[in-house]
Amino acid sequence: MDSIGAVGLQQREGFPSCSQKGLPCPSDSSELVLECLQQFKVTQTQLQQIQTSLLGSMEQALGGQASSASAVRMLPTYVGSTPHGTEQGDFLVLELGATGASLRVLWVTLMGTEGHRMEPRSQEFVIPPEVMLGPGQQLFDFAAHCLSEFLDAFPVSTQDLQLGFSFSFPCHQTGLDRSTLISWTKGFRCSGVEGHDVVQLLRDAIKRQGAYSIDVVAVVNDTVGTMMGCEPGVGPCEVGLVVDTGTNACYMEEARHVAVLDEDRGRVCVSVEWGSFGDDEALGPVLTTFDHALDQESLNPGAQRFEKMIGGLYLGELVRLVLAHLAQQGALFGGCTSPALLSRGSILLEHVTEMEDPLAGAARVHAILQDLGLSVGTSDAELVRYVCTAVFTRAARLCGAALAAVLSRLQHSREQQMLQIAVATGGRVFEQHPSFLSILQETVMLLVPECDVSFIPSVDGGGRGVAMVTAVAARLAAHRRLLEETLAPFRLNREQLAAVQAQMQEAMAKGLRGEASSLRMLPTYVRATPDGSERGDFLALDLGGTNFRVLLVRVTAGGVQITSQVYSIPECVAQGSGQQLFDHIVDCIVDFQQKQGLSGQSLPLGFTFSFPCRQLGLDQGILLNWTKGFNASDCEGQDVVCLLREAIGRKQAVKLNVVAIVNDTVGTMMSCGYEDPRCEVGLIVGTGTNACYMEELRNVASVAGDSGHMCINMEWGAFGDDGSLGLLRTCFDANVDQASINPGKQSFEKMISGMYLGEIVRHILLHLTSLGVLFRGQQTQRLQTRDIFKTKFLSEIESDSLALRQVRAILEDLGLPLTSDDALMVLEVCQAVSQRAAQLCGAGVAAVVEKIRENRGLEELTVSVGVDGTLYKLHPHFSGLVAATVRELAPRCAVTFLQSEDGSGKGAALVTAVACRLAQMDHV
Repeated sequence: MDSIGAVGLQQREGFPSCSQKGLPCPSDSSELVLECLQQFKVTQTQLQQIQTSLLGSMEQALGGQASSASAVRMLPTYVGSTPHGTEQGDFLVLELGATGASLRVLWVTLMGTEGHRMEPRSQEFVIPPEVMLGPGQQLFDFAAHCLSEFLDAFPVSTQDLQLGFSFSFPCHQTGLDRSTLISWTKGFRCSGVEGHDVVQLLRDAIKRQGAYSIDVVAVVNDTVGTMMGCEPGVGPCEVGLVVDTGTNACYMEEARHVAVLDEDRGRVCVSVEWGSFGDDEALGPVLTTFDHALDQESLNPGAQRFEKMIGGLYLGELVRLVLAHLAQQGALFGGCTSPALLSRGSILLEHVTEMEDPLAGAARVHAILQDLGLSVGTSDAELVRYVCTAVFTRAARLCGAALAAVLSRLQHSREQQMLQIAVATGGRVFEQHPSFLSILQETVMLLVPECDVSFIPSVDGGGRGVAMVTAVAARLAAHRRLLEETLAPFRLNREQLAAVQAQMQEAMAKGLRGEASSLRMLPTYVRATPDGSERGDFLALDLGGTNFRVLLVRVTAGGVQITSQVYSIPECVAQGSGQQLFDHIVDCIVDFQQKQGLSGQSLPLGFTFSFPCRQLGLDQGILLNWTKGFNASDCEGQDVVCLLREAIGRKQAVKLNVVAIVNDTVGTMMSCGYEDPRCEVGLIVGTGTNACYMEELRNVASVAGDSGHMCINMEWGAFGDDGSLGLLRTCFDANVDQASINPGKQSFEKMISGMYLGEIVRHILLHLTSLGVLFRGQQTQRLQTRDIFKTKFLSEIESDSLALRQVRAILEDLGLPLTSDDALMVLEVCQAVSQRAAQLCGAGVAAVVEKIRENRGLEELTVSVGVDGTLYKLHPHFSGLVAATVRELAPRCAVTFLQSEDGSGKGAALVTAVACRLAQMDHV
């Protein structure tokens, strides 16, 4: 590619008004022009290199890595949400820097989804050159004066006016209404502004003016205003692109990727500030001698290199430099220049767009050139049009490569194979140059074919968007208040939790004494936890559903070894006669013994029976009622151990010694107790919830004896059934309780366990939707569906490893179409509900360990809690919140939480092993 070479533009100040050389013929002129314009051609490879380099610069800046002055800045704008169409109200907008040497004031009325659109009122004020280059205070006083002049002519009430400030210069923003100017561009050089908060400077000027009460709510650059002013279509517009005096883009980035924010959730609009991109390796091959000359003569040599190849402030100047060079070469205007052609700024963007527009005709081109004092030949108009087209085409293609980098970033961060996105476009280059957008679109399709991009022209040059930023901020603030009011009852303080702890300790004491209490405090007849000396082979049965397990548990010096097999219980057996059910169970035990080579051996057996029972001894349990689809006859009111023994007797070939019937909570404690002798509490937090612990036998009124210990099954799910939790119950808890199969019962369980938390969340979401806070106030049939939220959804949604996009996907799979704002609020609801559950659970555990400490008269207690249950094990934060609550409420208890392994199987065997050990000791 040829460069200008021998005749450098740096010599043009000494150009003669006409070339001293022989003039070339017209055909030679065309060749000279086309040869010169080869410099403006950009290949696909060069575009891809610019795209890759710009993307790398973006990602470095997002990560907070130190970068050169020639890199993009990636500045967070603190705009965290795009409009969803419900925004309403009157807003004042002040635009500075969007249209060069002018300032614009707008009055924008937003009507929400139902109202018709109202055109904004606006007034433009020309900024005098001495103000653009003078002291900063003078500029902001001028802006405040323009606001007052505008409002004087447009009667408004004296109430506080909300203003959005469009300030289109590179800034370091630290809040929606805090922004420090980094550097002036676009011909502004006001002193005393760089390094200062421009919002505060404007507020000070408005205060000095004193005419109106104006609240500056948000500072926004024109690019963000362009994006936000886009009419909500099928989906939100999440990219803004401006090519006006300068050029820039913004887009909605995942907040977790923006290092300076230290945020994990949500999105934030990032201003790319790509005008400063100046990577020599990527841009060097496409920079022409004209670009270098323009840069050297600019107010900021070496800076904003990319903007100087694209921005409207510079395109006219590039065309002027090329025309001056070609005239000096004798290819144009009969080899003659003119003082105007040699004067900086004589050709403007408007001139170039007119000359390049084929509809304008040669006469208009002639007129513009003649106004510059040029002698226009017959072929000059067409050749000048070539020059304008070359400069504009290169600008559009470079802009397309930069936009492709942004789209690649979005596609990668959202992990989408096909990205569908709307891009709002704004600025005079788009408005005045019809082919700029089409060339840009072609380039984007070439570089990112996997992105489906729709381009939407901005309205009001971004002014409406600035008002929209202000309106969205107001909407979010109102929604935030409603959300906080709704969730406030779920945010329990220390005093409330301490009260729950005290109430539970009181209910425990009453239950142990046999007095009326919501805690039944049932003795389990388990009198000791494992001490590590247990040895032998034990059988365990685990019956709690349509499948049941038979286990061989070998307890040796080296640990516990388990062999098990699952057997099914056919529906006809589960709902047949009791004799048929227990005969089937014994048949399965015999099968298991044969497979394990145990036939004929009489092994001690522990029976985990997960149905409501009243226990009368270690091996006596009266079935109160069947649940979970079982309905075998002649069992309710009977001792299930007797029923099992009778079935064993009928099967004469088998010898079994049923030692214990075990509750799964006790099994959990015993399972962990084998690993840690200090484990004296069992806790289940899954579909339901319960706890047990080792109580002093002297405190158990229903069992004779004053020495030793007794494991108490608290059945704490029913805590509060006497109304003691009334102050903590919300209307959402009441709704869930009323719709349950046992209204008024299991109050504590319904605030804690996985079976109910999802329903509480659903009722809160219904309420927030009715307030217009969620889903744009549109009730969905899916949300009316009971039990749509399972515990696993709460666990998944609150996982720290999930991006907001994945949270949205989970909720969309449930049939809930929602925005990122909705997803964030649903996340907060889930967090509030699960946090309350964990804290209430922690208050309960604190009551139990404090009871143990007080029983033993200890200053300090070291104790372990064995835990099982899907909610506790799978929820990302539940266990940590339980432990933190216990530490706060029981500071004199050092509590360790151990997750149980197979409490219902291994635990039952260990209950049996401990019973055998104690029996042997008694025998000795």
